[in-house]
Amino acid sequence: MPALAANEPASPQKPRQLVIVSFDGAHDNLLWEKSRAMAKRTGAHFTYFLSCTFLFPKAERAGYQAPHEKRGRSNVGFAPDREDVLLRLGEIWLARLEGHEIGSHACGHFDGGKWSAADWTAEFAFFRKSLENGWKNIGAGEREPAGWADFAQSAIKGFRAPYLSAGPGLVKALEDGGFTYDASLVSNGPAMPVTSGGLRRFALPLIPEGPAKRPVIAMDYNLFVRHSKGKETPQESAAFEERTLAAFRSAFEAQYAGERIPLQLGFHFVEMNAGAYWRALDRFLAETCKREQVACVSYAEALDILDSEEKTAKPAL
Repeated sequence: MPALAANEPASPQKPRQLVIVSFDGAHDNLLWEKSRAMAKRTGAHFTYFLSCTFLFPKAERAGYQAPHEKRGRSNVGFAPDREDVLLRLGEIWLARLEGHEIGSHACGHFDGGKWSAADWTAEFAFFRKSLENGWKNIGAGEREPAGWADFAQSAIKGFRAPYLSAGPGLVKALEDGGFTYDASLVSNGPAMPVTSGGLRRFALPLIPEGPAKRPVIAMDYNLFVRHSKGKETPQESAAFEERTLAAFRSAFEAQYAGERIPLQLGFHFVEMNAGAYWRALDRFLAETCKREQVACVSYAEALDILDSEEKTAKPAL
């Protein structure tokens, strides 16, 4: 079946079915390459929620201090060296050129559920400064691509909170920081984004999974905990892959045949259970993204499509 371009109009009867895939952390350079190759094979665009401590070698970790934390501390660490950062910056830029979106996952992956708006604002400011000065900070300013500064200053519009922990201070800080959407909520099944002030808020859905069809958040880490209690069990990798693929297929078909609410799937730059979840994602996208009336898009593209379809659906006055 022919692929549906992100800007191709949907049928008058139903909107197109959107599939939104995101990756939290966005650090391992080999997985940057692997995910970009997956996108090229399947026709998907992704959102990468970047943790900004991976833009600093660990030798320079003292330059970062998260709210209420000791200087130089990060729950996810830092880059091993300058060469690793350089490769990551290149991957970020290639992904952007290929139509993917870069979003923010804050910096040190701390639970900000009790942070104030001022705390979040400070974290966001450090994120933007780190991204804008990424090449210069590692002594490679001459290799910075043309347009990088504008990208770092104005193109980061989406956010996902570490641990999906979105406390009361977050929304105001996001609005003040120029973000247009947050993807930190969880919903009981696929749900349309809700509007909070000037912010659109997306929710990862609970989807039925496994023989008992028990709901689980549609994210690789939650499947990892469900399947093996968060412990690597490579001998069961193939079985976990099949269970995951079945869950994704079922959740998709329910929407494709139903209300066409966007299906959101969350991933990390970690291949848990010997790659079971990444393999399931690859297979799912390969068979899904080229179906009629389907668009596998980033969050930013999804917002544009939803806004366009909403305007089209409104009767003329």
